[in-house]
Amino acid sequence: MDARTTLEWLREAAGQTVRDARLPSGPPLRPTLRARQFDALVALALGIATVYYGIDNANNVVVREIAPGVEIVIPRPSGPSGLAFMVTLAVIASGALALRRRYPVAVLCVVTAATLATPQSVLRLTFYAFIIAVYSAAVYSPYRVATLAALAVSVVLVGTSGNSVTPIVPNEYIALLILVPMAVAAIGLRTWKLRTDEGRTRLSALEREQAEALRRAVEHERARIARELHDVVTHNVSVMIIQAGAARKIMKTSPEEADEALLAVEAGGRAAMTELRHVMGLLTMADEGEGTDGGADLADTAAELTPQPGLDQLETLVGRVRDTGLPVGLTVTGPPRPLPPGLELAAYRVVQEALTNTVKHASGATAAVTVEYGPERLRVEVTDTGGHPGAGAGSGRGLIGLRERLAVYDGTLNVGRRLTGGYRVEALIPLETP
Repeated sequence: MDARTTLEWLREAAGQTVRDARLPSGPPLRPTLRARQFDALVALALGIATVYYGIDNANNVVVREIAPGVEIVIPRPSGPSGLAFMVTLAVIASGALALRRRYPVAVLCVVTAATLATPQSVLRLTFYAFIIAVYSAAVYSPYRVATLAALAVSVVLVGTSGNSVTPIVPNEYIALLILVPMAVAAIGLRTWKLRTDEGRTRLSALEREQAEALRRAVEHERARIARELHDVVTHNVSVMIIQAGAARKIMKTSPEEADEALLAVEAGGRAAMTELRHVMGLLTMADEGEGTDGGADLADTAAELTPQPGLDQLETLVGRVRDTGLPVGLTVTGPPRPLPPGLELAAYRVVQEALTNTVKHASGATAAVTVEYGPERLRVEVTDTGGHPGAGAGSGRGLIGLRERLAVYDGTLNVGRRLTGGYRVEALIPLETP
């Protein structure tokens, strides 16, 4: 790299550094009314104290021992002009602290200038304001690069100037300077503890409310699932009644047909008992049985012969979703075989809920439904490619219902975003070995 290239690189780096210094690393601080009032109070208290110190020490002569037996005489500003000069420095340095949160770097520059202009013999006029300004710039300034540079320059200037003698604290103020920070620290710790306790209380209350809302949602979904399984059982019982009546009528004339009808009655009874066990298992999962009015429902639905939807109606469901404008593909792998009606209903609801969420929350996406018949499990997967956000975020009740529904058959539900974009819903349901 030649000298010209190096010079251009240094110039570009310097320009980039200057541009970075002008950019804030975060939003500017907007102090609250209480913070502004506190800063004004700090500025006023320090201003009164330093002005009083300046007036009280005008025309005084300080004798300081710098070594055993070696003393120096340090005169302080005297006369009206000296008094006015000290009061002006105290007012400028202390008054600038009222803006220490809003303009921390500017306040640091002003207080540093006042500190450098302060005579060595009365350095306490501005030294304490300088300490507060350094702290404020380090904590509150959003311009981190500029702040670090200003802090370094200010500390070096004050530390290496002719006024670098650290002010001596009089003995009568030592106890005050020890007790005041301890009191401030104690108040701060107490305030922090109170706020922490309040935050912990609010968090506990929020967790209880969320747990209660989740419990109510789970109970609601379990009751709805139980009603649907109840309809499945009712359908099987209704078919059994019809088959038993037909067998009774043809038992003498057509024994073979009657035997087939009775086999159908037996199969329907077994299916009804299986679904009934699932219903009872679902209801006993709740802490309090939020049951349904079984007698009334049975009376209302005994004549209903239309079963709940199953996997054979997925094509109809996908067609309805396509009519809404959402492209959906349906793939079935593996040899289909008869499954318990409640299990098919659970798989159907998984597809229905997933496609409904895609229509609501991913307009413009495409979806794919996969049903895989395995030797030991049924796998149902619904994926989408993602799209423009539609309605706001859902309540999550649909996923709660799906998990509760699959738990009846020892199934699991996996949901989440895909690495390539979009969303994925997968249900795995164990099957009995045929």
